[in-house]
Amino acid sequence: MSPRICLFLVLCVAYHGLFPSNAVLAQQVTPAPLPTLQYASLIGDEPSRDATPGTQAEKDDDLDFLEKDIRELSQTRVNAPAMDIAVTSVSRQQSTIGRSPAAVFVITSEMIRRSGATCLPELLRMAPGVSVSKITSHAWAVGIRGGQSRFDKQLLVMIDGRSVYNPFFGGVYWDMQDLLLDDIERIEVIRGPGGTIWGANAVDGVINIMTKKASDTQGAYAMIGGGNYDKSVDAVRVGGSNGKGLSWRLWGKHFERGPGYLPGIGLAWDDWRAGHGGFRVDYDLDRCGVNKLTALGNYYGGNEGQESIRPVPVFPYSEIISEDMGFAGQSVLLRWDHTTDEDSDWSFQTYYDRCFRSQTVGNEMWTTMDFDFQHRFPLGRRHNVIWGLNYRQIHNYAPDGSFFLSFSPEQLSYTMFSGFIQDEIELAEDRWYLTAGTKLERNNFSGFEVQPSIRLLWTPDDRHSVWAAVSRAVSTPALYEENGTLNLGPFPAPVAPTFVRLNGTSDFKSEKLLAYEVGYRTQVTERFSWDLATYFHDYTDYHGFQLNNFFPEDTYWVLQSNWENHVTGRGYGVELSATWDVNERWRLWGFYCYQYMHWNADVYEQMIYADDINPLNQVRLQSSWKLSPRCDFDAVLRYVDNLSGLNVPKYVTMDLRLGWRPNESIEMALVGQNLLDSHHYEFGPEAYGLGATEVRRTVFGQMTWRH
Repeated sequence: MSPRICLFLVLCVAYHGLFPSNAVLAQQVTPAPLPTLQYASLIGDEPSRDATPGTQAEKDDDLDFLEKDIRELSQTRVNAPAMDIAVTSVSRQQSTIGRSPAAVFVITSEMIRRSGATCLPELLRMAPGVSVSKITSHAWAVGIRGGQSRFDKQLLVMIDGRSVYNPFFGGVYWDMQDLLLDDIERIEVIRGPGGTIWGANAVDGVINIMTKKASDTQGAYAMIGGGNYDKSVDAVRVGGSNGKGLSWRLWGKHFERGPGYLPGIGLAWDDWRAGHGGFRVDYDLDRCGVNKLTALGNYYGGNEGQESIRPVPVFPYSEIISEDMGFAGQSVLLRWDHTTDEDSDWSFQTYYDRCFRSQTVGNEMWTTMDFDFQHRFPLGRRHNVIWGLNYRQIHNYAPDGSFFLSFSPEQLSYTMFSGFIQDEIELAEDRWYLTAGTKLERNNFSGFEVQPSIRLLWTPDDRHSVWAAVSRAVSTPALYEENGTLNLGPFPAPVAPTFVRLNGTSDFKSEKLLAYEVGYRTQVTERFSWDLATYFHDYTDYHGFQLNNFFPEDTYWVLQSNWENHVTGRGYGVELSATWDVNERWRLWGFYCYQYMHWNADVYEQMIYADDINPLNQVRLQSSWKLSPRCDFDAVLRYVDNLSGLNVPKYVTMDLRLGWRPNESIEMALVGQNLLDSHHYEFGPEAYGLGATEVRRTVFGQMTWRH
């Protein structure tokens, strides 16, 4: 970035953010609708403005914003499309990015269409502050603000309000989460704690994946594609309506993905195939939006190759397991939304989720029953209150344990009950807002938990918002930390091969975060916007272990320990994203992220905690260009810093997508990913035995049909 641009940005913040001109304060800008300019103008729709191509008005509008005088810029009336993008996950109610006192990024349906991605984790690479590294063909390490790991307990992921948290190890089995990507309305990514609203495990961030209403997916849709890596991806969807407020859709998807690459060996044993299907029904009971019912269902099953190194209690004390692991699941969700008036509403939601995984080291099955109620209402002229209650019951069954991992008892049921309340106070009309609230939760593992937060928002005008927040969040123990027995090794020793045995304990407490955040976002002109967020995270009571007993067992020795809460850490970073619509047909956007983590862990705990298993720097630059009314071209350049703790070098890669629409119904696309080298590592072998494979250069073709 040139000194000229840096100087401009600093002056712009100081002059217009802290000391807005009288002209700006006097001229209230009418909020723009959701950004037609941001993407509609890039995908073949008619331009949203009245300027005729080639006229002086259009030429003046396309002047580079850097060439304008600062005072002239401050007095120019502009809309703020980037500030008016809708979000709901920050406060569990409808709001906008400009009115959100949090670091939030929205991945829109148009961004998804033009991404060339074929699965959910790949979409998350578009969000600043999110680290996505592929471990194998079907496993990812996903985290926010330095929490990157295969099982990240600090990240809460939801699909249409349904938590997909894995109770055995924490985090998400991403290979079991799949959707028809065309059905996704948007993905809201919140960096930083969300525990006040969403409860335990919303520590480093929240990812909320929301699908389109059934009324937005009417008619028929079909997709077929394939390539050298994603060998086949096929999907079909049909939707309809009775014309009396009832809309529905049915969908199905099947895919087969090839294996990754291993140096010196070639193709690995980690191919992946699965089938998914589901439905959605939306019913407007009054046909006026007062009472709305929603029902969603999902069914899936598949298998995948997995190669891992597991400890065994006999010579040679470890073995390489190559197997086809199976998985399956079903879920159903019901929601009733009632709107009293513009400022008051309530909703009730319940869902049932059942998941199953089968592998050599042991089977896992868990079922979840969840009930959730929330109510929003005004209190006086300046208070907007939202409160809610939640009850969740989880039943876990883990038979056929192994020397590597076993659970006792094999069956365990537990419940969680929680309530939250949050008040948004308008301190000064349309300028200052204070949001305070807390989550109170009772669970069977760590007992009673409190997760408060306080957030301050200043919006001097419609183009600027400054926010700051202090939050406390907790993550509850996973089952393996409570009632699991885990043997790691073998490790060389003078006497005999030695295993580290980690026993679960009922004394294990929750892991805690105290987070401090400050952010600023602005729409400089209608065509240029940027967003800056900084944070400092203080972690306490994180899980670790002390080796406290050493004894012989059969032909090997055991170093035994219980899980303990004694690890502390800190993290801080900067997340900067920007968007520039160069003209009606060309958009440039991207981000830079710096994230630093340091853990106060003992040497033998470095298998779990290491300061350098997350990328210190990440950069993404994307160009989205409408070559013609029927042809799109997207180019992405990504830089990810090295992970020295895993011996993974830094890498730069490029993705390209060319799309063509010969008519209104058909679109064809050619996608190339990881084009700058034939293969590279993104992550290393995880601490619990799963090996890593290299990501391959891929080419993929796709055709979609809509009617």
